[in-house]
Amino acid sequence: MSKGFDDLLSKVSQCSRKKVSVAVAQDAPVMEAVEEARKRGIADAILVGDMEKITPIAEELGIDLSNYELIDEKDTLEAAHKAVELVHNKKADMYMKGLVDTKSFLKSVLDKEVGLRTGKPLSHVAVFEIKGHEKLLFLTDVAFIPYPTLEDKVSIIENTVSVVHACGIPNPKVAPVAAVEVVNPKMQVTVEADELTKMCAEGKITGCVVDGPLSLDLAIDPEAAKHKGAEGRKIVGDADVILFPDIHAGNITYKALTHLCDCKNGCILTGTKAPVILTSRSDSTETKVNSIALAAVVAESLKEV
Repeated sequence: MSKGFDDLLSKVSQCSRKKVSVAVAQDAPVMEAVEEARKRGIADAILVGDMEKITPIAEELGIDLSNYELIDEKDTLEAAHKAVELVHNKKADMYMKGLVDTKSFLKSVLDKEVGLRTGKPLSHVAVFEIKGHEKLLFLTDVAFIPYPTLEDKVSIIENTVSVVHACGIPNPKVAPVAAVEVVNPKMQVTVEADELTKMCAEGKITGCVVDGPLSLDLAIDPEAAKHKGAEGRKIVGDADVILFPDIHAGNITYKALTHLCDCKNGCILTGTKAPVILTSRSDSTETKVNSIALAAVVAESLKEV
């Protein structure tokens, strides 16, 4: 069981060495992250982009480009097309966003001929190691599906559970959170959380335990569960996965954690044939490296399916 990113890095060391394909690689923060990932033995990289721009960035960062496979492509859209095709054809294990806008990057992910679509909805998983919290916490969806329907939430759970399993947690506890922990017909979020709980009990959602609706404190704080007399719930402050009702709740929580807490995190896009690393330009190098490590562990798990 992975309790922190050190555990994840340990799992990476037990996997065959992975390769990440970077779309439009002429981005200093991304190049710094893939170099750090290479040095740590997490993954090698194929840099697809404008070599006239990649070369001076590498020189400034002290990166030896002879350690990389390089594909010179000046056109941004074509670079993304070539980079995702490498993953589609299993010449790379993971796909990472470089200096390309998110819309174009996602268009390449969903390309019918060379993309990574599976027919399932895509969703985003953020994994946190938070000081004072004894295990990894998985947050979803904080960046992709704005207002998930009940059907979307089932897919989000399935996508996320596969990531949690890859991290060594066999039967994760999933908490669909709301403002309250009781079903209120006037609050659709609580109704859907209750429906997800029933679907899990009926075997329609597998590989995890679902218990909702839960307020956030009951989901992550055992003392709160005790004080509120919620000991009879399936989740009593020990959730592995927080399923948010919408992107606003998820994104606000994500940013509150990253800016106010002593924590480490990594993120990937799921529901794809291979892990997709979609980080923000404002994310730290550590976050990008953690995301590559997370993707490597998931890629190893997909290989076994």
